[in-house]
Amino acid sequence: MRLVAGARAWLEAERDRLPLWLPVFVGAGVATYYALRFEPPFWTGAVACAGLVLPAALVPPSRLLLVPLAAMALGFAAGQVATARAPPIETAIPSKAVIVSGVAGAVEMLPEGRRVTVTAASLDGAPPLRRWVRIRLRRGDDTTLEAGDPVRVRALLRPPAMPAYPGAWDLQRDAYYSGLGASGFALGQVERGEAAQRPTAARVVQGMRERIARRVLAVVHGSPGAFAVTLLTGTSMAIPEADHAAFRDSGLAHLLAVAGLHIGIVMGFVLAASRLAFRCSEHASLFWPTKKLSALCALAGGGAYMVLTGMHVPIVRSFLMAGLFTIAVLADRRPVSMRGLALAATVLMLLSPQDVPDVSFQMSFSAVLALIAGYEALRPWLRRLHGRTWARRFASHCVALALTSALAGTASAPFGAYHFGHVQVYFILANMVAVPLTALWVMPAGLIALALMPLHLEALALVPMGWGAALVVEVARWTAALPAATFDVPHMPVWGLCAFSLGLAWVGLWRWRWRLAGLAPMAVGVMSPLLFQPPDLLVSADARLIAVRTPIGAFVQPSQDSALASARFVADSWSQFWAVGSLKLMPDTGAEGDAAAPPVRCEDASCRLQPYPGRKAALLVRGDMLRANCSGVSVIVSLEPARHLCPKPWPALVDRFTVWRFGSAAIWLGRDRARVLTDRADRGKRPWVPPLPKPKPAPAPTLPWAEIDTADGPWAP
Repeated sequence: MRLVAGARAWLEAERDRLPLWLPVFVGAGVATYYALRFEPPFWTGAVACAGLVLPAALVPPSRLLLVPLAAMALGFAAGQVATARAPPIETAIPSKAVIVSGVAGAVEMLPEGRRVTVTAASLDGAPPLRRWVRIRLRRGDDTTLEAGDPVRVRALLRPPAMPAYPGAWDLQRDAYYSGLGASGFALGQVERGEAAQRPTAARVVQGMRERIARRVLAVVHGSPGAFAVTLLTGTSMAIPEADHAAFRDSGLAHLLAVAGLHIGIVMGFVLAASRLAFRCSEHASLFWPTKKLSALCALAGGGAYMVLTGMHVPIVRSFLMAGLFTIAVLADRRPVSMRGLALAATVLMLLSPQDVPDVSFQMSFSAVLALIAGYEALRPWLRRLHGRTWARRFASHCVALALTSALAGTASAPFGAYHFGHVQVYFILANMVAVPLTALWVMPAGLIALALMPLHLEALALVPMGWGAALVVEVARWTAALPAATFDVPHMPVWGLCAFSLGLAWVGLWRWRWRLAGLAPMAVGVMSPLLFQPPDLLVSADARLIAVRTPIGAFVQPSQDSALASARFVADSWSQFWAVGSLKLMPDTGAEGDAAAPPVRCEDASCRLQPYPGRKAALLVRGDMLRANCSGVSVIVSLEPARHLCPKPWPALVDRFTVWRFGSAAIWLGRDRARVLTDRADRGKRPWVPPLPKPKPAPAPTLPWAEIDTADGPWAP
């Protein structure tokens, strides 16, 4: 009875908090849709939502159960609608050089060269593609291009890459929802047509973004200029990779992802400027509601900044929060609340459900949830720090800055660890220096430069902006160079991330002491990597790399053309997934590890891989072999087609044919057999997964059929 009475009292006290859980269930529905390995019928989500809403409306006592289920069905339906809106994938991208002609949708600056997005692209005069293509121009190609210009270029294209390993980040899903059909690099000089297309709103904004980037880089050079362009246009592609890594390792990567901090600075600057302008008028100060008018001006400035920087998920979320903030100011209510965050999350998930699995969505909302909940809980203690002296004010500011970095960084760290495989150590230190520089120096100077650009006087503000940007870049480099600035963490399974997310929502959304119960699932999520067994071998989707994880490190066998950028990306993804630092090359001959039971023993044409003595071994074929020693071998892996190397019963086989058809493969070596999971088996049959490749017909035989071995079929990848 006491338990029932306590539950009732808890529900009564937390009744106003119950609606805050709706976005959690909407997100669960979206996640359920993307976790499926098949595409459900298009009516599934809508029918389920309607079937749950009607009983909930007719039977009020059932709402506590049916409303969350209806919210899940609504999120499921939102995922289906987003999938139906996207055009189907392009399955006929030729593997040869083609002439690409179309309209330049965007021209982006890179550290070395440029990249152009071509819409309505036609390949060798064929009908236009339903999706756009992205082409990296040759270094030194200085052809004048702007958004909306007709372009023509000879290029080598390829479809979006498959995941680096089963369960890795799905680049093909990202491309499906973004509209990308293929990407590649130019083989010649790009040609610009003369007949300009009719300008659209998107092209006008994109052209404005490109002109701003060019004028900023003309004054501020190098990494500071690229950082300034990122703050003003939302495009970070011009930042060198080394400085990208420095921002990431120092915990300052959020400065490169235009979001709440940036739009908050913009709106605060516009708000202060508007208040100052209204104070200059005696009539406005006496008779106008200057505070509310300034809030509207700040909202308009934030909206313009959101459009200019590309309307990405974090800044859209921040603008929605800012809109609710403005409404609260106009209604004389508390501006920042958990209800505003819940409403913004729900709207974003319904409009753009494909962003829920994205790292920016997860880190953004987890950080804001921790900030609102943390300041709600710590407000009585923070008030004690306030005072009238400058020393107390400075101390209060430093504590608030450190607390903000600690709350946001700690809440989002597990999501960053899940997606990137490492954790930053000195993120609080770096943010206490870089954030004030950005908020009080760099961004205000950039906004003044934007205002001066129509007068061609932007250099007056861009030069000081460049000084501040250089300091921020140096802070990132210095922090990243500190000893043990980052450390690799084992891969967190999906269920561990879900457990941590549920615990974080529990701690953040409730107010009673019951909220502390959420620490248990958060701890389970953080410790979940200890319960996850990563695969022992990985094979890339293009059969260029094979790697094995052993107690003495990870070893990789590359093919002759594995120096390509795609192979380097896959190798980095594997080392991050295994948390091994870097991959070692497989030895030419000899053994690695314990002489009595080496995990890697290589000969000229093969390697015997047995990471653990009590389990079966794998045979790596890396040369021409007619027969192999298959004693104790449960799987054969090869960069080339390999058939009939062992007597029956044949071990499992993962060779070039296997990955050509089924994508990358992960292999677990057991005591009795090997378990093989391919990417196609992991993702299933979804609209963004390409269909199975069709075998090429064999040429007409010139020998009698009896002399041709057709056991493997006349196929060639």
